[in-house]
Amino acid sequence: MYKTLTAKNILKHELLGLRVKARNMRNGTVHEGEVVGETMKTLKILKDNGRIVTLPKDIYSFEFTLPNNEKVLVEGGVLIGRPEDRLKKKVRRW
Repeated sequence: MYKTLTAKNILKHELLGLRVKARNMRNGTVHEGEVVGETMKTLKILKDNGRIVTLPKDIYSFEFTLPNNEKVLVEGGVLIGRPEDRLKKKVRRW
């Protein structure tokens, strides 16, 4: 695993604890908060009002804020899969 979280290696890192803005690609709904859980097909976000929402990865795009305040947009489809297997997954760059 990489030591420093960057835009290039975000898919090889743990997402828990990162600030995120999630936008539903079908209807435009937006949720903002901190990632507190992840499963194969969902991300759990603790919103600023204290509610936890569970969002399906496949219909959301996620804008993560890295510790250096850099923002990274990730389509949810590339996050589908077990979090522990993300290290093994090959990502095609364009």
